[in-house]
Amino acid sequence: MENDSSIAHVAAILREEADRLGPGGRLPSSREIMRRHNVSPVTVSRAIGRLAGEGRVVARPGSGVFVTVRRPSDRSDTAADLSWQTVALGDRVVDDDPVATLLQPAPEGVVPLTGGYLRADLRPDRQLAAAATRAVRRPEAWAMPPLTGLPELRRWFAAQAGGDVTGADALIVSGGQAALTHAFRALAAPGTPLLVETPTYPGALAAARAAGLRATAVPTDRDGVRPDLLAEAFAVTGARVFFCQPTLHNPTGATMPPERREQVLQVARAAGAFVVEDDFARYLTEQPPPSLASMDAHGTVVHVVSLTKILSPSMRIAAVIARGPAAHRLRASQLVESFFVARPLQETALEFVGAPVWGRHLAAVHAEIRARRDELTAALAAHIPAAEPYLLPIGGMHLWVRLPTEVEEGALVEVARRRGVLVSPGRMYHASEPPGPYLRLTHMAAAHPAELHEGVRRLAAALAEVTGE
Repeated sequence: MENDSSIAHVAAILREEADRLGPGGRLPSSREIMRRHNVSPVTVSRAIGRLAGEGRVVARPGSGVFVTVRRPSDRSDTAADLSWQTVALGDRVVDDDPVATLLQPAPEGVVPLTGGYLRADLRPDRQLAAAATRAVRRPEAWAMPPLTGLPELRRWFAAQAGGDVTGADALIVSGGQAALTHAFRALAAPGTPLLVETPTYPGALAAARAAGLRATAVPTDRDGVRPDLLAEAFAVTGARVFFCQPTLHNPTGATMPPERREQVLQVARAAGAFVVEDDFARYLTEQPPPSLASMDAHGTVVHVVSLTKILSPSMRIAAVIARGPAAHRLRASQLVESFFVARPLQETALEFVGAPVWGRHLAAVHAEIRARRDELTAALAAHIPAAEPYLLPIGGMHLWVRLPTEVEEGALVEVARRRGVLVSPGRMYHASEPPGPYLRLTHMAAAHPAELHEGVRRLAAALAEVTGE
């Protein structure tokens, strides 16, 4: 996470630099700013973002950041005192730092061992463009879609979920993160508890807090959440919603076996509670197990599945599958917030998943995932044997790595950044106190296997520096 005072400090320095350079002048590179002021890439990016928002600079990809010509009508930095807003807004904070950190691209020369989307060379950009071209040529693509989504796309998502799920149970929404936000707001009242696995996806924690919910951690093991502790948490807290990722859990990579899935559903039904199943990684493994939704006959599961991870960050298409009054509330939530998902994007998704290229793309990504997972595992064994993966996942993009107990996690992350490698600290994945130091390492973000090994070597050097070895 980044400190706002650090961002403000760097922004002030760059503001003076821009004034000194004058219109057309080029600011120092991000790497140089990081070196001069000993700050992280995120701090630099946000500081530059502030100047861009003021109209002082413009970023030109591949060229740099340049000072703009400021018009006389531009507002000065002291034009208004906005401090009154602090009182008006109250004490509820929307914390975007964990999500923003995960989405931040790595600066040039820095090896990314963090991230959550496919690299450009793995994305089917050309095929998506072709699908979009075919879709938007149809005049009806620009008409208002059905409010719950295109029927064909809803049926496709229903078939993916399995069991007796039908298209009538599916609602098309703008990506998995929006789906979680809708689900939390629809199913739980502000101020009430939300049970979550620990560790868990930081975006879910951020969405829960933004909805005014109190995230309560339930421990996991290598098979996912522990049903006995889940039952105890329901009894103690009175919670009526449990959020989980039963397939390729983020960050541990755990996948619940069928018996454990049945136990979780039984516990939730006994508590009269909903299970929000985030099936984000369904397409990141060759053999995804049956979804919780396919095993549910009581309306217990609210199932979320998205195309974003497997296709492109801009393919903001997901489905929320629910039944009964919960489904009605979810649809009402989407309607009052954003009406519907843009029809051209829905048509493009439908074109792509209905074409042979969909199967070929899945096969290519699965092969790359296997190779990268094994490369990262081998690199860790060779260079950091003390950092042992929690388990070897059946797919996905990450390894969850336990560090020696004496390692200060935050210090390691910062030293690693200075040595040119980005990693995700384990602390951000916990709703409560973490049981020890961890890192989430991503094997799909590096440009190629050689860079992956270089990133691990840099991390090993950072670990040696932190531990004094």
